[in-house]
Amino acid sequence: MTGILKATEKNLMVFAGRAHIELAQEVAKLLGTDLVPTSAYDFANGEIYVRYEESVRGSDAFVIQSHTKPINEAIMEQLLMVDALKRASAKRITVVLPFYGYARQDKKHRGREPISARLMADLFKTAGADRLMAVDLHTAQIQGFFDGPVDHLMALPILSDYVARRYGHEQLAVVSPDAGRIKVAEQWSQRLGGAPLAFIHKTRDINRPNETVANRVVGEVKGRVCVLVDDMIDTGGTITKAADALMAEGASGVVIAATHAILSGPAVERLKDCGAAEVIVTNTLPIDLASDFDKLTTLSIAPLISRAIQEVFEDGSVTSLFDGQA
Repeated sequence: MTGILKATEKNLMVFAGRAHIELAQEVAKLLGTDLVPTSAYDFANGEIYVRYEESVRGSDAFVIQSHTKPINEAIMEQLLMVDALKRASAKRITVVLPFYGYARQDKKHRGREPISARLMADLFKTAGADRLMAVDLHTAQIQGFFDGPVDHLMALPILSDYVARRYGHEQLAVVSPDAGRIKVAEQWSQRLGGAPLAFIHKTRDINRPNETVANRVVGEVKGRVCVLVDDMIDTGGTITKAADALMAEGASGVVIAATHAILSGPAVERLKDCGAAEVIVTNTLPIDLASDFDKLTTLSIAPLISRAIQEVFEDGSVTSLFDGQA
């Protein structure tokens, strides 16, 4: 009887690629386990090799990899890790994506373009993934691209709780950097005691990526500390122009809050020089020493991911982590 019971026990195993090992280690520690020993290296021509150093048969496997730079290598390594688990008879494979690569290309803006976010979901399904778990997808519709369960985790509680503790005594306003993210700004407003909403009316040239023009502020921001919220900061052009526009409209201060700190190219210098007093992000992506600066505050996403993994492993409710909003 003991042997039968042992054979049916669920076995949680956590795996990590090389892209952001520190985050994966923190998640594993919070789950009371260790990362499964894995051999991973690059061949001379750039091809990636992975192999697990212990049996994964029958496991409930969670493969953590944030799609950081070089992004295509991070994605390919995670696909190979999933394929290896499938071929080694893991019982269930959950792909954990703190940052989902190619999420911005979620629809065709013009003819002859790919829908890259859909292709990403298809690749993971083909590799053998049973489930996806991601933090703050660029658009919620990406959840429908994967043929299986998708757990969409939100960093909003972590970021907004920090802002409430630090700036709750101020007259706040929540500002969306464009009209398309008003829904997220409304959720922020609710968590910050009904702070008034505003947004930046902007234009974007589809032929010039990462470039926007902040036109005007819509909403009352004068004399308020404006919490400028977005899902990611890439080159920083949009968010820093918005911060400067808010200060020009008479805001008493600007705080930038974003989940994913991509921080490409001129982002760090732009953020240093803009009118924002603080830039708050999470560690869904690694931030190296060269990208750190005095205004930057980094909050850990590991507690959220570990709780979500525990809920999935125990067949619980991930939605319950967000008061039914996920």
